[in-house]
Amino acid sequence: MHNSEALALSAALLAVAGELTQRINDGVVARGFEGVRPAHGFAFARLAPDGATVTDLAVHLGVTKQAASQLVDEIVRKGYVERRPHPEDARARLIVLTERGWACTRAAEEAAAEAVGAWVELLGEGEVRALRDRLAQIAPYGPIRPAW
Repeated sequence: MHNSEALALSAALLAVAGELTQRINDGVVARGFEGVRPAHGFAFARLAPDGATVTDLAVHLGVTKQAASQLVDEIVRKGYVERRPHPEDARARLIVLTERGWACTRAAEEAAAEAVGAWVELLGEGEVRALRDRLAQIAPYGPIRPAW
């Protein structure tokens, strides 16, 4: 692949990622979750299964512990997460989604389905599934993080 082709592919992927992020965030806000921004969604993606520490969240987001702590303070104030004692480390606190946080996460899933639905209309379901599979081969375990 020539440099210009690689650059064009990179630009297309970045544009799609940016548009998808914005469409999901707009869909979440339209569903009544005011005051959320894409960085919150990236944090929720890490917190969703079993919670995480601030350090875990900082690594996931690619930010300092201080920045992650500030983000956690913000989403605690907004009622999306809460701090709990860590079950295995008395010095640490576990950050977990509240019911409001889970509802926001479900709203993001709905908004993502709508955004991807437009791709299915354009490309067909088989092509979108193939795209998903190919992208998973390239980045199977990468964290979902914003481009700061």
